[in-house]
Amino acid sequence: MTKGIKIVTIGGGSSYTPELIEGFINRYDELPVREIWLVDIEEGKEKLEIVGNLAKRMIEKAGVPIDIHLTLNRREALVGADFVTTQFRVGSLEARAKDERIPLKYQVIGQETNGPGGLFKGLRTIPVILDICKDIEELCPQAWLVNFTNPAGMVTEAVLRYSNIEKVVGLCNVPIGMRMGIAKALKVDSSRIQVDFAGLNHMVFGLNVYLDGVSILDKVIESMADPKNEMTMKNISGLAWEPDFIKGLGVIPCGYHRYYYKTNEMLAEELEAAEKEGTRAEVVQKLEEELFELYKAPDLDIKPPQLEKRGGAYYSDAACSLINSIYNDKRDIQPVNTRNNRAIASIPDDSAVEVNCVITKEGPKPIAVGNMPVAVRGLVQQIKSFERIAAEAAVTGSYQTALLAMTINPLVPSDKVAKQILDEMLEAHKQHLPQFSQVVKA
Repeated sequence: MTKGIKIVTIGGGSSYTPELIEGFINRYDELPVREIWLVDIEEGKEKLEIVGNLAKRMIEKAGVPIDIHLTLNRREALVGADFVTTQFRVGSLEARAKDERIPLKYQVIGQETNGPGGLFKGLRTIPVILDICKDIEELCPQAWLVNFTNPAGMVTEAVLRYSNIEKVVGLCNVPIGMRMGIAKALKVDSSRIQVDFAGLNHMVFGLNVYLDGVSILDKVIESMADPKNEMTMKNISGLAWEPDFIKGLGVIPCGYHRYYYKTNEMLAEELEAAEKEGTRAEVVQKLEEELFELYKAPDLDIKPPQLEKRGGAYYSDAACSLINSIYNDKRDIQPVNTRNNRAIASIPDDSAVEVNCVITKEGPKPIAVGNMPVAVRGLVQQIKSFERIAAEAAVTGSYQTALLAMTINPLVPSDKVAKQILDEMLEAHKQHLPQFSQVVKA
């Protein structure tokens, strides 16, 4: 058999796939990918074919000998894989729209990875990822699982806790986006900026920032305190921080921290947006329709620039860099979701954290940061408790555990409101929550 790497992408019909293909093309000289299998489910068949045909045109244009396979049969694809990437959305964007709209009825943030929406995305996703893990154990036990499926921290937690797979890495574009944002604000090339990242997925902080190896944390905080510098994500409002708060915090928050530190303002903005142009999921549905129309064009053979509006910029760069570094034992530093192993003193050793790691052929080696600063430690621990209990609820189908997870999330104001939202969302999502079927009937 010819030498080379076999990549399987589950959720291959995703609008992000062209970026992933571009990443493998750009690295072909040092990452000899032989075949890429794009896998989807029956409902995603049309999108899979559109994206798959674009991928084939991109490969042809690049002139690299990579075979693209499209399939609805996950097990067929997984046999002998070296890397499995997961980027699926259970219930597609319709489910995300419910995650966003239902909490708003109760004056609670509706967001895909935070609060009630994050809980329900986890409840729908975790049973599916654990099924995929069983297939990996059987069909490609040597493969690395690289998960981008949100909520990536909770999903990584569940894989570490409830499967036999050790070779798993969770991945997010937020840290790369933060580094790029800092570079842009300072008008320097991003390769000159390094950030000490630590925390959890969508709850990660920059503990220090370096330009050419020299700490510039104070300068970056000063820059963040300037309302003109919107360091945020495409899918999160760039509401300006209170300058004295940011200076007092003393570390760099990510865009998602606005949900926790500016809850009322973010809620007001979400309610207004939902009224006017729709929730983020509804906006993305329109964007996706436009993207797939573009992808259909038989003369399109590159990743179209419009994809960056989708909010997932740098995903493929993160994924392809990670795979490249594992394969080539590069020992470079990248922020990923992995088992803590004492890197963050205030988080259990066996839990998933998002932290800078040295990436080796044995996988990520977390870089110890000690304790998180006292100002942010409690919030990080609270979200970790939420993730742990949410993962348990996803596996057990326990109503009480799900209610506990909902209530301890800092974005939910009380147990009564938590119960109201939980009941309505269980009913709304029952098709994708088989583990709660008895609960919903009752």
